[in-house]
Amino acid sequence: MPASLKGYNELLRIVEQTITDHKMLNVGDAALVCVSGGPDSVSLLHLLLPLVPKYALTLGIAHLNHGLRPRASEKEARFVACLAKKYGLPFFMKKLDVRQYQDQNKLSMEEAARHLRYLFFEETARQNNFNRIALAHHMEDNAETVLMALFRGSGPLGLSGIPPTREDKYIRPLIRTSRSELLEFLRANAIPYHLDASNKDPVRTRNRIRQHLIPHIQQHYNPRIVQTLNRLAEVMRSEDHWAHETVAPLFENALIQARKTSISLSVPKLLNVHGAAARRMIRMALIKIKGDLKRITYQHVDMIIEFITRGPDRGSIDLPARIRAHKNDDILYLSREKTPLRGGRPKLKAGLNDSGPGFFEYQISDMGMLWIKEAGVHLKLSRTGLKGLPDFSRAGGRVAFLDMDRLHLPLTVRNVRPGDRFTPLGMTGTQKVKNYFIDHKVSRAQRSKCPILLSQGKIVWIAGHRIDDAVKVGPHTGNILTAELLLA
Repeated sequence: MPASLKGYNELLRIVEQTITDHKMLNVGDAALVCVSGGPDSVSLLHLLLPLVPKYALTLGIAHLNHGLRPRASEKEARFVACLAKKYGLPFFMKKLDVRQYQDQNKLSMEEAARHLRYLFFEETARQNNFNRIALAHHMEDNAETVLMALFRGSGPLGLSGIPPTREDKYIRPLIRTSRSELLEFLRANAIPYHLDASNKDPVRTRNRIRQHLIPHIQQHYNPRIVQTLNRLAEVMRSEDHWAHETVAPLFENALIQARKTSISLSVPKLLNVHGAAARRMIRMALIKIKGDLKRITYQHVDMIIEFITRGPDRGSIDLPARIRAHKNDDILYLSREKTPLRGGRPKLKAGLNDSGPGFFEYQISDMGMLWIKEAGVHLKLSRTGLKGLPDFSRAGGRVAFLDMDRLHLPLTVRNVRPGDRFTPLGMTGTQKVKNYFIDHKVSRAQRSKCPILLSQGKIVWIAGHRIDDAVKVGPHTGNILTAELLLA
């Protein structure tokens, strides 16, 4: 690419410095550039091309056709193929059925698409000897990710945002560039690209953050909020790295035995450290046997802490993703089981004491009926499309209608936990569930048995009382979840 292109020198300087600071490339590397056809990935390709001589770099282009927008997707695939041909680069393209994968694996559309993308990138890189996979995330992507993590109540790892590098394989050379800089670069030099219409869909949380929340904060609170959130992510990433290195010796000291799918830890040594360190040690153990912490929330880790602190000397609790925590006197066993722990149906997965009230928690992976023995009620979930709108006059009390497109399976049903908060329908701020119960004169006995419905760790319905405002049915709702409490 000629250096005379407008904005080229400054952008390339930022990209080169990012690559150097984070050791993204070595001489002789082969990088698979993931190009969707959008402005970000097209900019990434054009900014990596001039680095080929400097790093003796081998480039290839990967493009995944999700098949979600047939005409547009085919047009984008042809556009990226032409880019590869123009620059004489090997082109790898695959078309997959995201909707089918979503249904088979009970994922949200975004999760399904992401899983398939990364599977495709990994497979393509492995089969064609690429040791780097280049992604086009930039500063705004990172800022949006930090805000989403904040809304979920994530800890330091979530607030670290998008890492510049991962697994010594994935690299993000544009992570210090802004969306506006990339768009101006493409506009000034008449470089074509394609826009994905789904990026404007207001149903998606990330899109609402991008189109409404961040501009609102920029206008009324902090014009440099994107830079501020990126700085926060960098600080939290450093803090998280320091905490990990600090806790690692404590983990090794508490470790009794480690196998591929199971780990045993000393309970006294877990209880002899600060609670924050104990939670991190348990997360470290879960990562070792599971590979990641997907579907494992703060509440799940806290449940294990509560279990080993106040639970019986012997017993077990089951978590999502086939994770089982078993306590035998002073030893905690964490394992990933070979078969689903609930036999394909929602089932009691946690109870600190089978003879007392304790905790209860269930997982719901599909529509149907769930018997909650602790509350003495059935919970019935059903999905309705726009053509079969329910009778909204039934809403309230034991029947609730929720925006299905804002929920993510599996859902969780449990009783109240200390610190639980939600935004009652019609309100803008959050309220402690405990205070809600007090305000509505719900007795202590009723509180401990009241089922609470959650999606991705966020409360969406205090069963029999109030839904969260974020999941109310609105003009953009496509599918409606009807939740009903039925007496035994």
